[in-house]
Amino acid sequence: MSQLSTITETLISGDGEALQKLVQEALDAGIPANTILNDALISGMDIVGAKMECGDMFIPEVLMAAQAMSESVEILKPLLADGQSSVVGKVIIGTVKGDLHDIGKNLVKMMLESAGFEIIDLGVDISPEDFVKAIIDNKPDIVGLSALLTTTMPMMKKSIQTIEESGLRKNLKIIVGGAPVNQAFADEIGADGYAPDAGAASKLAKSLLQQ
Repeated sequence: MSQLSTITETLISGDGEALQKLVQEALDAGIPANTILNDALISGMDIVGAKMECGDMFIPEVLMAAQAMSESVEILKPLLADGQSSVVGKVIIGTVKGDLHDIGKNLVKMMLESAGFEIIDLGVDISPEDFVKAIIDNKPDIVGLSALLTTTMPMMKKSIQTIEESGLRKNLKIIVGGAPVNQAFADEIGADGYAPDAGAASKLAKSLLQQ
């Protein structure tokens, strides 16, 4: 098995300590940091996302893999030349006003970061106006809205309306997710996409950028 595929397997197993050792060994063997990042770590998290989607991996295991990934990326960061760190896009993410749940949002954030996105995490209980301000300040490619309560679902609609009324929708994609949300609701409120879980959210964000 090649060094890169061993790194991928170890990432999927969630063994952070072993992963850092393997990443260092690969660097010592002359494999470029960028190659390790893209061909072993990011591709490994793609597999984790797919396994999560089909129920072969569960949230604790996914969190372990994502944690192992972020620790190993710290080793690579100093060696990734500016511009080489290959940020694929910028995403603002937050849980809508009135909702204080963040486990799902945090998992999506970790999966997106693992896929090479730059994430601006606004946190929970975020008003439509705060989303607008963050969009103006950060100029993201995508905004992710999260809600876990049926009572806060209308706030997703209000957030999208406020973003549209502010004239910021033109080059922006908006994705939604959370336990009570489904594709029909996403279509109804004018979102660009819906993801049932964090692995799917990562895939969705990538496909939206390619459109």
